[in-house]
Amino acid sequence: MKEATFTKVPRVDIVDALRGLAVMAIVIIHSLEHFIYPVYPDKMLQPEWLTALDSVVFSVVFSLIAGKGYSIFALLFGFTFYVQFMNQQNKGVDFRWRFIWRLMLLSVFATINAAFFPGGDVLLLFVFTGLSLVLVCKMSNKTILIIAAICFLQPIELFHFIGSRLNDSYTMPELNIGGLYEIVQEGVKSGDWKTFISRNITTGQKASLLWAVNGGRFVQTIGLFLLGYLFSRKNLFVDSPDNSRFWIKLLIVSSLLFGVLYPLKVEWYDNAASAIVKNSIGTALDMWQKLSFTLVIVSSFVTVYYRSSLKTRIEKLKVYGKMSLTNYISQSIIGAFIFFPIGLNLSPYLGYTASLVVGIFIFLIQLYFNNLWFKHYGKGPMEKLWHTLTWIGKR
Repeated sequence: MKEATFTKVPRVDIVDALRGLAVMAIVIIHSLEHFIYPVYPDKMLQPEWLTALDSVVFSVVFSLIAGKGYSIFALLFGFTFYVQFMNQQNKGVDFRWRFIWRLMLLSVFATINAAFFPGGDVLLLFVFTGLSLVLVCKMSNKTILIIAAICFLQPIELFHFIGSRLNDSYTMPELNIGGLYEIVQEGVKSGDWKTFISRNITTGQKASLLWAVNGGRFVQTIGLFLLGYLFSRKNLFVDSPDNSRFWIKLLIVSSLLFGVLYPLKVEWYDNAASAIVKNSIGTALDMWQKLSFTLVIVSSFVTVYYRSSLKTRIEKLKVYGKMSLTNYISQSIIGAFIFFPIGLNLSPYLGYTASLVVGIFIFLIQLYFNNLWFKHYGKGPMEKLWHTLTWIGKR
């Protein structure tokens, strides 16, 4: 009997490279944050030049990549869903139920990562927000874009801001996020493995989800998923003259928006005199400027990848992106061993500059391992496991 043929959506190399950039940014920012363990050397015991250098490293790195690695990761999560959805639809299969099962599996990986990461895991946020893709995948481009735009507007923060302007006694809900993180930090400081892991996967995950809701990340993640889905549906990551014009236009517009939004964010978020202003419109401005700069990074990356001689160097990130889940989880395990009392406990001795070096070192070690792995295997270990379990029971 002749087998049915179907059209498969081809893999786009630049997406793997861009995903590699995102995970690299995450490991660097996490290293500077000591993987959410804010213990640093006493500045009074350091030479002045090192303190000054630490200040520069902190300002530059956090301004350039804080919140952007996750955003790119989320954007590409939506991109990948479209590829999987269309490949199965071309076979006459509805992928949506299988994707829900895939999200359930992702919650397991999120728990594994959270066990070593006190800040809670963004993958668990992806589990909940990923359901939005199931709901909109058959909608028109215009409808999906409108929903994404509403998410990007940060409606919850705008609601709180308007409420505070109309009523002087208006208060925002108290979620006790700080108190939850204190409990988690006590577990980290204890140096006890059982306490460390149990608090991370329970209290830490709860704190992380509440922080995402309170800080605008929950709705922004949905918007990024939908935007990535549209980018994939429109084949915008494929090299073509029309796509090049799109990315250049996006680079110009997002750069202009960032230039306007960043000083407003500094005034209304960084230097806000009122807590409710900072936590409402200030938070919205912070998320808007991060979104605009994320689009600056993505559009610049695509333009440089296809239109410059740097492509051969950037392509080295492809292998890192193909093992993004493995690298994401393993960086937390490595970071826990380096920075926390359960391991080497180097946090009190590593300032921002030294931590940046550690982050780069972790990235290079992972990249070296990735290249060795792909000489013998087609998928990373975590990626292979996720793929196998996703299609378990399929004939």
